[in-house]
Amino acid sequence: MSAPLIGITTRNTQSQTYDIPLVASPKSYIQALSRAGAIPVLIPLGSTPEATKQLLSRLDGIVFTGGGDIETQRFGGEDHAEVYDVDPERDAMELGLIHDVVDSETPFLGICRGAQVVNVAYGGSLYTHIADQHPDAVEHTFFPGHPWDHLAHPVQVTEGSKLADIVGKPILPVNSLHHQGIKELAANLEPVAHAPDGLIEALELPDYPFGLAVQWHPEWLPEDPYSLKLFDSFVAAASNGHK
Repeated sequence: MSAPLIGITTRNTQSQTYDIPLVASPKSYIQALSRAGAIPVLIPLGSTPEATKQLLSRLDGIVFTGGGDIETQRFGGEDHAEVYDVDPERDAMELGLIHDVVDSETPFLGICRGAQVVNVAYGGSLYTHIADQHPDAVEHTFFPGHPWDHLAHPVQVTEGSKLADIVGKPILPVNSLHHQGIKELAANLEPVAHAPDGLIEALELPDYPFGLAVQWHPEWLPEDPYSLKLFDSFVAAASNGHK
């Protein structure tokens, strides 16, 4: 059987070499999906909604990737000086795309910002800066002096969840590279992992082929068996519905 095609959301950026606008994605997502047996396909910004829907119809799964912050007004959040790299074009595309993905029952995996996109798209809200707005918060942002695969804190995985079935253990050490997080979870989503401070670290769309999003970055943990299981399970689900 041919490998499933997995779409990867992208971001707007600027070439430092040629000083021209680019649409790009970190290579780590491509590598993680390729290791799991998928063929990654970049979903470009700048296409029309109709063109993006046509592309979705040819894809077997979608990864909503990490990146900058979502526009605060999209979830009624508090403005904060630490909000960064806001991209209204990307927000509009991804917040619409998740609805098309779910309507077509296409498997999806959200990562970091991707988890926040899923939550906001369905009416949830975010802390715009966890350290100032969440009581007794543990450190969730980038750890200076440590690589991106630094295991920053554990998460408690909810028994009976899809995530629990995938990783097969109740406590999972994860990396952490985010300053925003889920405040109010959308009503149609279920929390399936929590940090020691109670912050939601993973969510699922129940009764769905594969609808899972995590706040950490498994694509930066290529030697971690549980991160490999996560990508393997996602790609297997995409293969089952191969178009």
